[in-house]
Amino acid sequence: MLELSALGLLQKKPLHGYGLKQQLELFMSSCISINYGAIYPLLKRLEERGYVFVVTEEPGEAGCSRKIYQITEKGRDRWREKMLENLKESWVKGRSRFLIKFFFFSDLEPTERVKILEHRLIACQLRQEYLESQQSENIPRDPYKFSAWNRAKSMLNSETQWLTEELVKELELLKKEEGRRKKEEGIRNKEEGRRKKEEGISKKWIETQIPTNCQHPVDGGVLNKKKDKLLNLIK
Repeated sequence: MLELSALGLLQKKPLHGYGLKQQLELFMSSCISINYGAIYPLLKRLEERGYVFVVTEEPGEAGCSRKIYQITEKGRDRWREKMLENLKESWVKGRSRFLIKFFFFSDLEPTERVKILEHRLIACQLRQEYLESQQSENIPRDPYKFSAWNRAKSMLNSETQWLTEELVKELELLKKEEGRRKKEEGIRNKEEGRRKKEEGISKKWIETQIPTNCQHPVDGGVLNKKKDKLLNLIK
C-alpha cells in the first residue's frame, strides 16, 4: 500500500523524501503506518525499477541536498495496475487499501471507478452476511463487547450505504457521458451526411455544366481537364 500511495502522490507533483512523508502522514495515516525509515528505500527501489527519477536536487536544512523525485510514464502505468488489482487480504487491510484508492479516484476513468466500487461493495455485502450468520450463536453477553459488536455492524452498514450512493453517482456520470458521446456522434454523422449531399450536388452541377469527354478540337481538352480538376477538388 505504501508503493500505491507514494506513486499516487507523485502523480500530483514532484516531491523529496521528507515532503512525501508529510503528504503520506496527512492523507494516509488513518490507513497505513508511515515509517520514515521506509520512505527512502522505497524511493530508491522505485527509481531502480524506472517508476520515478530524480528531476533535480535542492539544498536541505542540515546542509545535505534533497533529491526531488518525479514519476515516469512507466510509474503511472504501475500505479494504475496497483489501483485496479484485487488482492486476497484481511478485512482490515482491504478496507485500508480501498480508502487509499478512493483518495485517488479523480485520476481514474469512470469505468475504472465503477469496478473498484463494485468490488468493495461486494466485499461489504459478504462481510454483512458473515456477521449475520454468526450473530445467533456468538452475540457477546458482556455489555461492552455487545456495544463494540453493534458498533462494528453499524460502521459496516454505513460503509455499505455510502458505497451504494457513490456507485449510483458514478453510474449516472457514465450515463451522461454516454449520452454526450452519442450526441457528438450524431452531430458528426449529420455533418458527414450534409457534406456528402453537398458533394453530390456539386458533382451533378459539374456534370451538367461541362460535357463529358468533349471532342471539340479546340476546347475539348481544356474543358475535360477543367472538369477533372473540379471533381478532384470536391473529393
